[in-house]
Amino acid sequence: MFFPISGAHISPIYLALVGFLIGILGGFFGVGGSFIAGPALRAVGLDWNFAVGTDLAHIVGKSVVAAKRHRALGNVDLKLGLIMAIGTIGGAEVGAQLIQLLKRAGNVNLVVSVVSIVVYVSISSFMIWESRKSLAFAKPDTKRDHSAISHVTRAIQGFKLAPMIHLPASGVRVSFWIILAVAFVGGLFSGFLGGGAGYIRMPSMVYVLGIPTHLAVGTDLFEIIISASYGTFSHAVKGNVDILIALVMNTGAAVGAQIGAIATQYFAGPKIRLAFVPLPLIGAAIVIYTLVMGHKL
Repeated sequence: MFFPISGAHISPIYLALVGFLIGILGGFFGVGGSFIAGPALRAVGLDWNFAVGTDLAHIVGKSVVAAKRHRALGNVDLKLGLIMAIGTIGGAEVGAQLIQLLKRAGNVNLVVSVVSIVVYVSISSFMIWESRKSLAFAKPDTKRDHSAISHVTRAIQGFKLAPMIHLPASGVRVSFWIILAVAFVGGLFSGFLGGGAGYIRMPSMVYVLGIPTHLAVGTDLFEIIISASYGTFSHAVKGNVDILIALVMNTGAAVGAQIGAIATQYFAGPKIRLAFVPLPLIGAAIVIYTLVMGHKL
């Protein structure tokens, strides 16, 4: 099928299947799925600037479905999500401007590919170490959300830089500026690599802010609705969004998001984090393939 906005020929079945897979992952892990969606779009010939902007557009619809389901399950901290949206929007605009600079320089595809590989591999490496260590120390038959670096998290929470924010839903009290910093970094990667950057923000909410994993998943999806909407608008103004591709992807994503959200009820926090590990590596593998073998599958 020909998509005139981006000038790409892509199978709508392929796009719907990618959307369905990312919907399941987003609902289960609280991520936009850009670590797979971006590379998957790039692999069938879409330039990175279109892959980034279009991925953001499709994520908005999918996140609405998944966040609504998580809200019903009690997995959304609305107060935290609204605060994080402020920092994420700022970071997303910086990331989008960086994409524009690279587009004008003519090396957007190479730079974004290399950065994405480094980020995806780093996240997976850390999370496999942490989640395995957490499971090793966890008591059998418990759903307690233990983290191997909880001492680091407590130290960060002890950083008393006013104003301090109390989050009753998450059972956490932390500095507003730390929340803003976590959100800004997530937004930066969202604008630069595409998607909601849940692969950065969800782990950061657990390890830096100390949010329980199930709440981090649902809250991140809620926050992604706000930040990805802004990111989509920003990229659309810059001509980086193929809305037709995004709509086709959402036909599959809307179904997958429901499945993923419901599945979180059956897993403890460390197991969810361990299951997350292979996903950024799959994205990295796709990007490496496009670099070594050429840009199209």
